[in-house]
Amino acid sequence: PGPVWTPLIPSTLPEQSVKKFGADTSFERAAQPVEIAPLFVFLASNEARFVTGEVYGATGGQSPY
Repeated sequence: PGPVWTPLIPSTLPEQSVKKFGADTSFERAAQPVEIAPLFVFLASNEARFVTGEVYGATGGQSPY
């Protein structure tokens, strides 16, 4: 996934980086875990039993290109 805000972020990044964390996404913020969890729950479920070799981007519009 793209940047995801967790309680560890403030304790592991410098203050300037925390302020900018997720700013480069289309939403201009990091995701909350609850926003991306449904994708992973689906992929781990029986509903996704026929899904193979796919790439899903829960990135908030952030792109490496």
